[in-house]
Amino acid sequence: MPQQTDLGTAPREQASPALRPAPGQSPRPDPTMAHRIADATVTVRDAEGVPLADAPVVVAQTAHRFLFGCIGFDLIDLANREDGAAQDDQRPAEERWAEQRLADQWLGLFNAVTLPFYWGHFEPERGRPDTARMLRAARWFADRGCVVKGHPLAWHSECADWLLGLPTDEVADVLDARIRRDVADFAGVIDTWDAINEVVIMPVFDKVPNAMTPLCRERGRIPTVRLAFDAARQANPAATLLLNDFDMSTAFECLIEGCLEAGIQIDAIGLQSHMHQGAWGEERTLEVLDRFGRYGLPLHLTETTILSGDLMPAHLDDLNDHQVDHWPSTPEGEERQAQEVATHYRTLLSHPSVESATYWGLSDAGMWLGAPGGLVRADGTPKPAYDALRGLVKGEWWHEPRTLRTDSQGRVAVRGFLGEYSITAGHSGATLTLDRAGAVDAEVRLG
Repeated sequence: MPQQTDLGTAPREQASPALRPAPGQSPRPDPTMAHRIADATVTVRDAEGVPLADAPVVVAQTAHRFLFGCIGFDLIDLANREDGAAQDDQRPAEERWAEQRLADQWLGLFNAVTLPFYWGHFEPERGRPDTARMLRAARWFADRGCVVKGHPLAWHSECADWLLGLPTDEVADVLDARIRRDVADFAGVIDTWDAINEVVIMPVFDKVPNAMTPLCRERGRIPTVRLAFDAARQANPAATLLLNDFDMSTAFECLIEGCLEAGIQIDAIGLQSHMHQGAWGEERTLEVLDRFGRYGLPLHLTETTILSGDLMPAHLDDLNDHQVDHWPSTPEGEERQAQEVATHYRTLLSHPSVESATYWGLSDAGMWLGAPGGLVRADGTPKPAYDALRGLVKGEWWHEPRTLRTDSQGRVAVRGFLGEYSITAGHSGATLTLDRAGAVDAEVRLG
């Protein structure tokens, strides 16, 4: 038998594939994560196609298939400066160093990024979108191996003020044109979008005047969803389009069901999980995943926040209502956060429906609502939660470079999480893609 690696997760004989669900039922969670692990027998061939028998080879993982994401808002300026768009950076050296450290921390953990397309900020003046700047940022992340997502194409909050006062039909036409323009402009760099955000509350939202609420109230939720999805789909047929919401109640389930029955092609369901009032824990997380996994669509946990300080009062229905002058991270809160982050990600990966998880902010500096929800403190030092998550993503769930020896037929066994791998022998190498769980036969040719 070819020599096999040791992944460091559950032993091979204990792993059992997730049971195939009945129609309308969610896949069963499996803490061994067998649905994310390939047991590959790889035949290694030299440049002439001859099996490389009884030879040492180095096997190393280079990328995860699972999308471990984070927002990249804080790195947009850096991306533009490195692209040459901004010259003669006169900032103090300490500030430049801190920004680069944040970039290194970000890239050392994540492989997927969410960039902001809030209409009111992206196009504050009609006809003058921030396309060039955002495209440079998107390419910066893509060049570093990240899957890039735009958030969101349609939303009642952060909506453009210049839409106010326009007739509803004109708002619909302008929204349609905006979506087509942006999806087309970024196609090939950004091919994943939150097509529309928080539709459950959209027609009754009354905290800030905006043009989307009247549109959704007049036309209805499902036609508004259809408008956004149809425009994006026609602009980029290859795009992955999400219906994203924070409402985990049956109201969101009803919306999803209504959209599917109406023939709207939803590619993935976006579930927000801002845990400012306390971590969900394994039981609630699995309950949510099971309910939304029954539609047979991939689940993306699009906005996760877990605090390392005081929790927000439980009686608040709208998290935006909690306003404090100072919200510090605390040592005991940081230890709690580290445990809860690890539990949350283990729970997510145990569920076969989940294919992406995005943390909503790396650093406490600039966190939503000023909450201590980052994985890194405002001074740039990593919290225990950063180390805990990195220990999973680039440790326990990662195949470090290991020297193995092929057998007499040039075969070597590779057991690891789905993703990209390199196999090298001397100065020659090849790329191996593991994209199917369970027993896999593969071969690579060194070049």
